[in-house]
Amino acid sequence: MTKSTTVFTNARLADGILRDIHVESGRISAIEAAGSVTPSAEVIDIGGELLVPGFVEGHIHLDTSFYGDKWMPHRPCTNGFDVQERVTFQAENMAAAAPMDKRARDQLDLCIANGTLSMRSHVMVDGSVGLKSLETILAVREDYRDVIDIQLVAFPQSGILRSPGTPALLDEAIGLGADLIGGLDPASFDRDVTGHLDVVFGVAEKHGVDIDIHLHDSGSMGAFTIEEICARTVALGMQGHVAISHAYGLGDLGADAARKIAATIAKSGVSIMTNAPGNHNFPPVALLRREGVTVFSGSDNIRDSWWPYGDGDMLHRAEIIGYRSGFYTDEDLKAAFDIVTSESAKALWIESYGIEVGGQADFVTLSAANIPEAVVAFPGNRRVFKGGRLVAQGGKRV
Repeated sequence: MTKSTTVFTNARLADGILRDIHVESGRISAIEAAGSVTPSAEVIDIGGELLVPGFVEGHIHLDTSFYGDKWMPHRPCTNGFDVQERVTFQAENMAAAAPMDKRARDQLDLCIANGTLSMRSHVMVDGSVGLKSLETILAVREDYRDVIDIQLVAFPQSGILRSPGTPALLDEAIGLGADLIGGLDPASFDRDVTGHLDVVFGVAEKHGVDIDIHLHDSGSMGAFTIEEICARTVALGMQGHVAISHAYGLGDLGADAARKIAATIAKSGVSIMTNAPGNHNFPPVALLRREGVTVFSGSDNIRDSWWPYGDGDMLHRAEIIGYRSGFYTDEDLKAAFDIVTSESAKALWIESYGIEVGGQADFVTLSAANIPEAVVAFPGNRRVFKGGRLVAQGGKRV
């Protein structure tokens, strides 16, 4: 035992047993029975609280949130939900918003304080903004590199084919530092599924990066696009490296059709992200999981042009998913928890995740007796540790 060791004593793990978690150089070096502390170690007493892995924010937009800025009243679409109209509203609102880097930092501080230590953020890269937003968020990411791990998706919010210059910008974005290539509603927005996916998969194949595509399209149009994405994923050997965010259309299908397409998704290794929004049908989480699909989650928009909600709390997001999915048993509630922790970590390819020897010492304390209770209560007053170092406590960064 060296003096560089920190022992997190009296930590209640998911099995309910109190353990001592030994941490060296930012990683878990041992997990022992409570009371294993030696005089040479720094000791942090967890006091019997539940100790869980850091939450994974699988889908957020750091560049477009108004969190920390002045209140922006929500502007409804003129006729139901219209992605193109929402994009127009966003462009108008952004012109009056506070500087992007400040808003991004405010949002990051909120998420970290709630226990998020890994994140995937979509950042606009298209003919309307060029690479400016990405350059700003890349600088913010660098400043936060010791506190939170952030993946950035080059996201063509204004479309690919209908936004001049966007294919070249997406290609350039990966070289600049974006980690993934994104897309947006190939059928309804660009009205060319083949052409849109040619660009997305072409950039991904060229640079060897993963894909995360926004798909809001409902019903048969959404289902058809999902099948096309799955087919391309298999054809290019990208199983496990493609995600579809939202996939609202899966929530419109009958049980038999949903099971059939779920089997296709599982075979392709495509992951599905849902935040279980209140104004849309959303993917049938339990059915997808039974078929072997990786389902993960994120806050998506936090107080922006799309809706006024969002608190940056992935444990609360697990509660929302469970509530909307009709999850009541302890096993159901544990599944909701997995969606914001281990399943999101799997979808994002986060290495050494979890409370296990060799894992990153990224964890959160919760005032709850067990995982199911934590999901329904989403308690506050958390302590958040990154690499064994306290980074937030009581809802605030330290």
